[in-house]
Amino acid sequence: MADSGDSQMAMTWTEANLAVTAPGQIFELIDAEVMGVKTQIFKNAPAHLGQVFAGARGHGEKTFLVYEGESYSFTQAMDQIDALSNLLVNTYGVKKGDRVAVAMRNYPEWVMSFAAIISVGAVSVSMNSWWVEDEMDFALQDSGAKVLICDQQRFDVAAESCKKFGVKVLVARAEKSLPAGVDKWQDALAPHLAAGLKCPVVEISSDDDATILYTSGTTGRPKGAVSTHRAIISALMGFSSRNSVLTMSGTKLKEVTGPEVPTSFILIVPLFHVTGCVPVMMSCFIAGLKLAIMYKWDAEKALEMIEREKITNFVGVPTQSWDLVNSPAFDKYDTTSLRAVGGGGAPSPTSLVGKVNDKVKNGSPQLGYGMTETNAFGPGITGSDYLAHPTSTGRAVLPMRVEVRDDNLKSLPTGEAGEIWFFGPMLIRGYWNRPEATAETIVDGWLRSGDIGRLDAEGFVYVEDRVKDMILRAGENIYGAEVESAIYDHPAVHEAAVFGVPHERLGEEVGVAILPKDGMALDPQDLWKFLDGKIANFKIPAHVVVMTEPLPRNAAGKFLKRELQQRLAKGELKAAQRAK
Repeated sequence: MADSGDSQMAMTWTEANLAVTAPGQIFELIDAEVMGVKTQIFKNAPAHLGQVFAGARGHGEKTFLVYEGESYSFTQAMDQIDALSNLLVNTYGVKKGDRVAVAMRNYPEWVMSFAAIISVGAVSVSMNSWWVEDEMDFALQDSGAKVLICDQQRFDVAAESCKKFGVKVLVARAEKSLPAGVDKWQDALAPHLAAGLKCPVVEISSDDDATILYTSGTTGRPKGAVSTHRAIISALMGFSSRNSVLTMSGTKLKEVTGPEVPTSFILIVPLFHVTGCVPVMMSCFIAGLKLAIMYKWDAEKALEMIEREKITNFVGVPTQSWDLVNSPAFDKYDTTSLRAVGGGGAPSPTSLVGKVNDKVKNGSPQLGYGMTETNAFGPGITGSDYLAHPTSTGRAVLPMRVEVRDDNLKSLPTGEAGEIWFFGPMLIRGYWNRPEATAETIVDGWLRSGDIGRLDAEGFVYVEDRVKDMILRAGENIYGAEVESAIYDHPAVHEAAVFGVPHERLGEEVGVAILPKDGMALDPQDLWKFLDGKIANFKIPAHVVVMTEPLPRNAAGKFLKRELQQRLAKGELKAAQRAK
């Protein structure tokens, strides 16, 4: 996108928001009541996501999905989606509201599964593909999934659980023979493809459930965040309206030199994460854009794909932007197609902002501050705004509202730090079968972020700390309680406190301080071996401190994790480091 014009003529941020959402505009907002909460919604929003997926047919022979030498046009992808929709309804007996789980790496079949499940009025349950058997078992039972669509690796992990719970299984890209009663993608879809039937028509309303995305749980078990069709569509329209607000408010992006290229995305984050699912994948569905899928994150392979596919949008976690611009191979490849480099999922080092701006010729750095609970939508920042405010996560656009509140839930004045709260139709409706967790997080329609921050006079949000006991490793949320729970199962552990250890590339790694039981020794190597397979690999502590004295606690008896973190940073505590 070219320079947005003379900033002398630009509107204020508030004026631009009101202009973009005014009567008669594409993004016109109207007052409505959604599930008992008075809010504003987009007047011209599709009624449900089935309409969005059906609209993708109109993109015809345009390239949609590119993966490891494979290419699918929108027509080819929609043919598969139609066939899968018919299989789900007519063979597996999936009805409106049933849950269908997806557990696989980023394959084209993940994208097709998501569209088919939601188009027939079922609820797509996104399973973390790094989960071990216990975690997979929990989510299948918790969600009450009727069908699991998975790849070979995830089938190997979930086979026993599926048998136990009577879950039907469809395996994409099977690598070995499958047990009786377990279907192979191409075999099961073949008769439906041959029949050429379109997706069965199901009555879906805006406030029906569409997705369950599992988030790490503060009490040791993940929570299923439930989004409605309206919530996801509101987030998608919000991302689009933000572009208009940026232009009208005078935010300057790079002057583009060279030929214009069609907008496209590279998929470098998991589809089971809200970032990969909503702003990346769903944006491609809704706008008819190409989505180039990486098998596994690798900076040089990403550079090669950016050059080959002329990718314009690079959306990931800051670790990936860091890897990209610091790659020794960066100058070997043509990255002039890039228009935006950034993403969200974690705070971004300020040095990265300037580096992206300097190295990516036609691309501007960007950052978004969203959560699973907001469908990835939230304050965002790019271009001249980001260079001027490199420590900010940006400003919100309507219909999202942001407030900073104190411990008594009262709104704080500009500049004062407190907990960040969000409001708008893009929020989840709650957590699956967790009324207490829902009531704790969503209060009178407002969502507690669990983050501490402040707002400045221009509406820029600054995130300064986290209320929750959480570690952010390369965009993955890791809750200390969950890791501690697994560690306490070790027979030699008396006390354990898990905390974040700063890491330049990953943001944070997992650290733990352990006091062994009296008369027992604890070998970090033994602990790592013990945890292998108990929790996902990325949650296993990279730094283990074995203490000879009780862990520090406050007056209420809680571990002083910040103190442990600081003592480790100062070298007062010595940690064994897990081999990479």
